[in-house]
Amino acid sequence: MSDEAKISAAETREEASAASMVNARYALRRFTRRRGALFGLIVLLVLVLVTLFAPYLTSHNPVEPNLSNRLAAPSGEHLFGTDNLGRDLFARTLFGARVSLMVGPLSTAIVLVIGLLVGCVSGFYGGRVDLVLQRIVDVVMCMPAIFLILVIIAFIGPSISTTILVIGLVYWTAPARIIRAEFLSLRDRDFVEAAKALGMREFRIMWRHILPNALPPLIVQTSLFIAQAILIEAALSYLGLGAQPPQPSWGNIMTDGGRVLHRAWWVATFPGIALFLTVLSLNLVGDGLRDAFDPKQKR
Repeated sequence: MSDEAKISAAETREEASAASMVNARYALRRFTRRRGALFGLIVLLVLVLVTLFAPYLTSHNPVEPNLSNRLAAPSGEHLFGTDNLGRDLFARTLFGARVSLMVGPLSTAIVLVIGLLVGCVSGFYGGRVDLVLQRIVDVVMCMPAIFLILVIIAFIGPSISTTILVIGLVYWTAPARIIRAEFLSLRDRDFVEAAKALGMREFRIMWRHILPNALPPLIVQTSLFIAQAILIEAALSYLGLGAQPPQPSWGNIMTDGGRVLHRAWWVATFPGIALFLTVLSLNLVGDGLRDAFDPKQKR
């Protein structure tokens, strides 16, 4: 390869990198103009801070029962009231948020890792590799998610770690499809050909040059994946297949509240509101990211 060709290939690669940085700056600017997205981001930051400092925000033990104070209405001493075992609901809601904020990001991380590996390899190599991997994706997508979840939990047993693993193993197919589609459209671009002309290894081309340009659609979906994971965890805990008592989770708190809803509305209401605000905020952030990375929104 001649020196001129190498210089031309390097310039093409640098131009692609510079364009990617400019697009990222434009996306950040557009995101900050979305009031709904900023509201959602602020709510999430507050939730994270409140969760981290939960032990300092309440003097009540979230798992210690007090049968003499069962189903007490909200008051100055118990802001959210107490449950059917006399446990402070404000404390349980705060500590229950820790479960959601742990399960959501960690399970999403597993989803993204598996999805990225499958999607990148499938989209980059194509051919038989793509055919085999996509058939695996089709098989997983054809199986009912609830069936896979129940099977895995039956073998491992219900717990927080099981919930994280279950979500990761069941829901990785969506990001795999997204990344595959992006790789198929990017692998023949000039900057990829330039990298090949420079003699770079396939692995480096895949992870350093194509993947950064394929990430925006996945970044948009990440907040939605986290919201979905939080809802799944709450549903599993509601059914007794997630966090196990006495560990508080918004799902199992609402399970207890459902049994006494007719005479203690607050038991299920406050964790339900917390769950609603968290998922709503994540969806608002996801909408803001979608608008920010949408080329049609450029100004």
